[in-house]
Amino acid sequence: MNGKQRILIIEDHTLLRAGLRALLLQDANLEIVGELDNGRDAVSAVGRLNPHIVLTDLSMPGMNGIETIADIKRRHPATRVLVITCHKAEEYIHASLRAGADGYLLKEATQNELNLAVHCVLSGKVYLSPEISSKVIGAHQGIGKPNRKDHAKTSGPWDMLTQRERQILKLAAEGNSNKLIADFLCLSIKTIEKHRSNLMKKLDLHNASALTAYAIEKGICGSESGHENA
Repeated sequence: MNGKQRILIIEDHTLLRAGLRALLLQDANLEIVGELDNGRDAVSAVGRLNPHIVLTDLSMPGMNGIETIADIKRRHPATRVLVITCHKAEEYIHASLRAGADGYLLKEATQNELNLAVHCVLSGKVYLSPEISSKVIGAHQGIGKPNRKDHAKTSGPWDMLTQRERQILKLAAEGNSNKLIADFLCLSIKTIEKHRSNLMKKLDLHNASALTAYAIEKGICGSESGHENA
């Protein structure tokens, strides 16, 4: 776990790539292992360069950021992905989180917020810019009037979860391991694994970051999940 944290940057604007590199390299614990101007080459680059975290834009020529995130997560699920974008619309936010993004940062962020987001995501948590966080949570509290179609998509599966599955969803989204959840609920690890597998099938979620994003959307855990383990 010692040593520098390896970063791959995917951004099609040369000046922005250079700016990100300059800001990140001020942190002695970070190392830039590669830079790309498109998502099409991202998956092979991740396999070759083995970064701890990928920073990616959403609007790029060829393969867009959403497809890039999904492809990286499918082939390299342990690699963390932080979106850095100018897009504030809810459809981009939700699509990124569903694809498996571990964080969503706006390009208007300060250097301090960039550093916070990178280290938060590297530590296994989910980071959302404050403005993005309020939109994600607000949409599911009726503040932002989500359209009927989206509401139907999220409320149906939620209603199918048992009380125990909802409890495990909350604990898992807060960053607790299966063992900690089992100890907390006085159940076996196998039982927790079974419940967790069932709830992810019901919700059509395929990784931990998607599960956390769903929990944030439902308002059952905080916007910077990870919260300390119980």
